[in-house]
Amino acid sequence: MGRLFGTDGVRGVANADLTAELALGLSVAAAHVLAEAGTFEGHRPVAVVGRDPRASGEFLESAVVAGLASAGVDVLRVGVLPTPAVAYLTGALGADLGVMLSASHNPMPDNGIKFFARGGHKLADELEDRIEQTYRSHSSGEPWERPTGDGVGRVTVYDEGFDNYVAHLVGVLPNRLDGLKIVIDGAHGAAARVSPEAFARAGADIITIGTDPDGLNINDGCGSTHLRLLREAVVEHGADLGVAHDGDADRCLAVDGEGNEIDGDQILAVLALGMREAAGLRKNTVVATVMSNLGFKLAMEREGIEFVQTAVGDRYVLEEMKAHGYALGGEQSGHVIVLDHATTGDGTLTGLMLAARVAATGRSLKDLAGVMERLPQILINVPDVDKSRVASAPTLTAAVAEAEQELGATGRVLLRPSGTEPLVRVMVEAADIDQARAIAERLADAVKSALG
Repeated sequence: MGRLFGTDGVRGVANADLTAELALGLSVAAAHVLAEAGTFEGHRPVAVVGRDPRASGEFLESAVVAGLASAGVDVLRVGVLPTPAVAYLTGALGADLGVMLSASHNPMPDNGIKFFARGGHKLADELEDRIEQTYRSHSSGEPWERPTGDGVGRVTVYDEGFDNYVAHLVGVLPNRLDGLKIVIDGAHGAAARVSPEAFARAGADIITIGTDPDGLNINDGCGSTHLRLLREAVVEHGADLGVAHDGDADRCLAVDGEGNEIDGDQILAVLALGMREAAGLRKNTVVATVMSNLGFKLAMEREGIEFVQTAVGDRYVLEEMKAHGYALGGEQSGHVIVLDHATTGDGTLTGLMLAARVAATGRSLKDLAGVMERLPQILINVPDVDKSRVASAPTLTAAVAEAEQELGATGRVLLRPSGTEPLVRVMVEAADIDQARAIAERLADAVKSALG
């Protein structure tokens, strides 16, 4: 059996890979590990538990709640809320642990479990490893030490979470959104209620799509992974911009008034300039990953803003930000972290801040996003290969070196093993898209030959 925890919690097909038994066992293990680490010392522990609207989230949430309560943890059930809302409430309510049931942008049959530590931050790798080891040792027969009587956890429905979170979002905005017409695509997910409410309270005239979840339609042809409906709606309604979330709303992508996609790199660029203008861009630095478009790096250099790169994954962006005191970071996929106001990527907050920048400047989103020019980028996923040998296959190393020499300073090459699937991602950027495609296809063939 492989490692349970990936780069973003435990994820798999609900009721096949991710069962009720696994959800319950991991929750009990998490409670024991955190207790041993001293997190619960001197008080009765409390956990915040939320989920996205997937049908499987109903039984998985029950399993998680049962596991935590059986381990002596009091549980506040906040219901269907975005992942960043659970993170925020974990911190705001002084809880010892947060748990989110969601598979983010994955299709409906999948689900996942994500744990947050006290303060609303993602658990450290070391704690995830200990939770997994503890779960495995007990699932093989070692009995749990269980409280009885008044030592068992109590379960409470916490209905105030929605209003508390929305009030927080609107309260941190630098200015209102009055006069803007905005289309919101909630991906039939966790932001279906939150995002429209927050934008409306901030003063925007809103049109909504993808805001009628039924447990089965999450991410289905809508949201940040399928922008066609949003582009069409923005143009049809003559909106100033549109924002799209993924299933758990920790991402945001946007569409300008002409229907052009604005990706995470462009959003970061717009926010970086706005935060610098407001003296909020600490150390004049923005953090992004190695998957960021080269055009973003060039734009930041031109604007005199420092650019720090990390491995792919918003957790690595966050680690770099926390370690060095940076205020802004994110990914091309739309995970944007504004550390003064959130402990994780927050799609609704990102959309609100982007819209606030449009309102404050009186400039169109297309104009603002024009600060960077996206270089053509080709991404090819090569499946069914031994991804563990990407860095050690000599013929592949030679092929990459040849491609880099051909591109020179006008492009770049990245080969990256997927953190969640048995495949290697081949990414090539170049000033000319035909050149990028030709080199990417050549490298994909090299990957198949060397690692197949």
